[in-house]
Amino acid sequence: MKYLFSTVVMCCFLVLAASFAFAGEQTWDFESEAGDWTPANGSWSVEDGIYKLAKGGRAEHSLVGDTGWEDYTVEAKVRLDEGNWAGVVFRAQSEMEYYVYYLNVPNNKTELWRHKQSAWDSRDKIGELAGTNITVANDEWFEMRVVVEGTSMKLWINGEEQGELTDETGADYPAGQAGVWAWETAASFDDVTVSGDAIAGLTPVEPQDKLATTWGRLKQRF
Repeated sequence: MKYLFSTVVMCCFLVLAASFAFAGEQTWDFESEAGDWTPANGSWSVEDGIYKLAKGGRAEHSLVGDTGWEDYTVEAKVRLDEGNWAGVVFRAQSEMEYYVYYLNVPNNKTELWRHKQSAWDSRDKIGELAGTNITVANDEWFEMRVVVEGTSMKLWINGEEQGELTDETGADYPAGQAGVWAWETAASFDDVTVSGDAIAGLTPVEPQDKLATTWGRLKQRF
């Protein structure tokens, strides 16, 4: 019986390890330096576990990940410390070619733009979403979640669905990196997560809780 119990336990650990080792998710909590990140422009630093941008010029952003990433979800905590516009980048093909959903403080809305080659502020507006059950303000953390699939780009803020916009210009970017962004704004970012089938992730998904649950069930069974 003890041998059988040990064998079952070992198998469970192997299965759980295989499940959690490659979860299709990558997370950056900035408890150490942001070594994986590449600032495109702007003055960036890691301070007290937060990725911070000093107030500066237009379309200052920093990128992470693979230009081959296609459909995925990107999540980030965003705080506008001084200024009016900051948000989340996705499907970045280069430093100048990317989408951004950004919070707009004066108008309590979120705007979607597609940036393009020639200059940092060269871009086309895709659309905007009025704030739904939220008030965009300075010095508050907002949890942004963008789900991009094909030309569809859905947005949630603080768990509230804001809506869906699509790029119908015919010049859409099918894949690209993720990132964070601000426009003439000092901003803070934390807990950035990118997940999806295309993401080669190494982030475990609550393994301790699941292992404890499995162990409890095994003890009851034996």
